[in-house]
Amino acid sequence: MDCTQRTKHIWGTAYSQCQLKFVNFESHENRNAHETEGLSNQHLVVRRGKPFKVTLLFRTQTWHPHRESLVLEVWLGNRSEMIPVQFSEERYDPHSWSAKIYPGDVHSQSASVHICSPVQSSVALYHLVLHIETRQSRRSYRVGAFVLLCNPWLKDDPVYIPLDAQIQEYIKSDYGVVYMGTPHRNTSRPWSFGQYEPGVLEACLKLLEVSPQHLRDQNRDYNCRADPVYLSRVICAMVNCKDDLGILKGKWQGSYKDGVNPSEWSGSADILHRWVSSNCSPVRYGQCWVFASVLCTVMRVLGIPSRVVTVFNAAHDGDGNVKIEEYYSSTGEKLNLSKDSIWNFHVWVECWMRRGDLGAEFDGWQVVDPTPQEKSAGVYWCGPSPVVAIRQRCLGAPYDTSFVYASVDADVVKLILQGGKEVGRELDTESVGQLIYTKSIGSDTPEDLTGTYKGKKGKTRSSTFMLPYSAGFSSVYHSGSLSPGGMSPGLKVSLSIDGVPSVGESISMCVTVTNQSSSPRLLTEHLNAQIKEFNSNPEQSFWKTQKEVRIKPGEVLTLHHSIPPSEYESVLAGDDIVNVAVVISDVRTEERFLATQEFNIGSPRIAIEIEGGDSIQMNKEHTAQVSFINTFTKALDVAALTVEGSGLLQGKHEARLVLLQPGNKIEKTVTIVATSAGTKLLMATFSHSNSTRVVSRSFHKVSVTAA
Repeated sequence: MDCTQRTKHIWGTAYSQCQLKFVNFESHENRNAHETEGLSNQHLVVRRGKPFKVTLLFRTQTWHPHRESLVLEVWLGNRSEMIPVQFSEERYDPHSWSAKIYPGDVHSQSASVHICSPVQSSVALYHLVLHIETRQSRRSYRVGAFVLLCNPWLKDDPVYIPLDAQIQEYIKSDYGVVYMGTPHRNTSRPWSFGQYEPGVLEACLKLLEVSPQHLRDQNRDYNCRADPVYLSRVICAMVNCKDDLGILKGKWQGSYKDGVNPSEWSGSADILHRWVSSNCSPVRYGQCWVFASVLCTVMRVLGIPSRVVTVFNAAHDGDGNVKIEEYYSSTGEKLNLSKDSIWNFHVWVECWMRRGDLGAEFDGWQVVDPTPQEKSAGVYWCGPSPVVAIRQRCLGAPYDTSFVYASVDADVVKLILQGGKEVGRELDTESVGQLIYTKSIGSDTPEDLTGTYKGKKGKTRSSTFMLPYSAGFSSVYHSGSLSPGGMSPGLKVSLSIDGVPSVGESISMCVTVTNQSSSPRLLTEHLNAQIKEFNSNPEQSFWKTQKEVRIKPGEVLTLHHSIPPSEYESVLAGDDIVNVAVVISDVRTEERFLATQEFNIGSPRIAIEIEGGDSIQMNKEHTAQVSFINTFTKALDVAALTVEGSGLLQGKHEARLVLLQPGNKIEKTVTIVATSAGTKLLMATFSHSNSTRVVSRSFHKVSVTAA
């Protein structure tokens, strides 16, 4: 920085012999040493507790250290701290600011100063002033600004994480995978965190500057920003816009025409850029995986190790009783009668930090959930909640541990209703939190975290089981219990889906009934299928069937059913979730037994190929070929194949066909140019006028290296 043109004299008009001409922030050397290369082109970005180097170039007069002292002043907001520059080789004090010049760092017209912040400095943009002092005078220069981040490499930092592989995955990697679907058939969706995209770091700093905490009390906010617990809580609230000038507005149903359908996002940078360019107006729209992925980006930028985690069959416990009630009709249709719900999958973030407020036993991964579900202390934020506290059922541990515990370990009571009265029930102690995944280190394969969340409940855990209903008896039994009066239920019912159904194929199911009694039975089977959103109860049925069957004592009866494509193609698209339920009723005893399954239907494939391979050079043109083959048995009207990719393509590129015959192909060739290094994503979607929804969506990972 040329201080002749950009210096403001802050103190008087007295002159020392030496004058500052230029300041070199040694950006390349500092960025390499602090592992911040690529985070910003506007500011020097360094990490707390680690020295960074600044070289001062003086004018024609030689600086005389014995006659002229150097004093640095670091400003944060409206407060500052003076740092005398010392000649020393002593170790840095981890608890205070220091500035040192080593032997050999002073030349005739320059000096290199090594500045070190306290290890628990606040994460923020700092301004630096240099004072050149003699006994008679002081000359002062504003020499520039730098951004200070957490330092997960440093043992004394509360976000220190020990393994280099963890640092690479949870801080430096700009690429992740989000797992979606159901426990029985989960799919992976890549996500570009985009922390090296231009402007992303500045957007993260802006997020802190417009938070209610900062706007209410700037000095207190700056002081608290040294603590990753505080940072994660503030950022969690700011990712959604419920209480503040947050980034994303949530929406889970209805039209998305006045924004972006959440399923169309593939990276955080575009979202953050839109938020900044709209003067902090919320970006429309997000759902859980979008909220979580953006939060993960902000946390990684600020230096807090973070990963995106998916909980399959996550409970939303609105009343805080750690139980979820679900209601079914006597014909197997799931009813919208409960405020609680089971999400087929829910996505949140784990952040790694020490919990000085709780004690060392609660250090490590913490759940932080930015999806606005329930208020906590009057605000839509959730966490950080220690994973170890969830597993040990320390439900009072701050923050929001009871709510998070219910998400992964609540019981489900399934009730069968007829005429508004309960005629049967089932207790399910296993399905909630059935599977918990995150991306493995260095691989796109999932790492199973279920065991880190789920310990013993303090009771016998069991698989889903059935209890018959008896009028006036409403207790919930555990596995192995007898029905009222000491009678065995006598029937065992299960429901399974054959294979992995895909769009255009028949959905095959199997109901198995075992008569464990010594009497023959006349049974009525009701089977029902409903489409559902991943985070709510199903919509109305699109298929149902019923029939009477007889079963002998000890017999195992297998009932096969199939839903042809013609029965569902007008309501189902790729990756949609289906709820199937069977109610078996005994005609004589009126006992009813329920079995349920939820599965997501597969989507046809879109092929994406990049000429020369998936590793490309920045700022060079490369060709990508995208194609879709109609695997359906009928022609598709007005077929559209759309390609887009943040950091690779400007806008959307589309190919259209009036009619796409069975077995025929639609394709699009695009020229991609990467504007920054890192991992980028190409996204392609296929749709047609026969369906109101996107039929298939595919992602392709592209590795970009500097030219």
